Amino acid sequence: MEQQLKLDLEELRHLQSIAKRPRVISFLASEICDLDAKFATVTAAAAATQRAEVSVEKAPFDSGAVNRSYATLGTFSWDQDNDKIKIYISIEGADQEKVDAVFKPMSVDIKLHDIHEKNYRFYIPKLNKEILPDKCKLVVKPTKVIVTLVKVSKGNWLDLHFKEDKLKPNLGQEKDPMAGIMDLMKNIYEEGDDEMKRTIAKAWSDTRSGKTADPLKNYP
Repeated sequence: MEQQLKLDLEELRHLQSIAKRPRVISFLASEICDLDAKFATVTAAAAATQRAEVSVEKAPFDSGAVNRSYATLGTFSWDQDNDKIKIYISIEGADQEKVDAVFKPMSVDIKLHDIHEKNYRFYIPKLNKEILPDKCKLVVKPTKVIVTLVKVSKGNWLDLHFKEDKLKPNLGQEKDPMAGIMDLMKNIYEEGDDEMKRTIAKAWSDTRSGKTADPLKNYP
């Protein structure tokens, strides 16, 4: 467009130089004035755009935007129905425009930026079961953030986090059955409360001291 205006101006000035009649000369002068003003505006806009592009190309890399530090959001509540999970994170000052939410089939990663000059993160690296990322969503409220996870399979979750079934002994043919039972007892001990641990510890102690018959002594 800039080049076309320049050519038009040159032709109008040429016509003005050869015109004889005062009315034609006046008309051409008016057109040249208007076109010259338009040409100046277009030229200035093009120059400003070029300067902006150069500025962007030379802008320093903001390493802070990548290497942000995050405080972990470990306190939350959640509930569920047959189809979905809802997680409630209590926090004030969150901005919907400054929230990054990444949903994957087995994980959730929520990053909240610039809340009272701090960044926060809620992260579950491995969920209890699979979710549908495309259907999950996040909503920011004045005093909390609500995360909705949609289940792949309907049903009840015992926990948000994935947990292996430690109480299931491995009694495969290639493994000593006694070792599998001992693993089971150890897992029960580790998962139990203080009273359970004292009871199991006393039973083992009594068995080793001969006070109580070993219940596994006659195991084939």
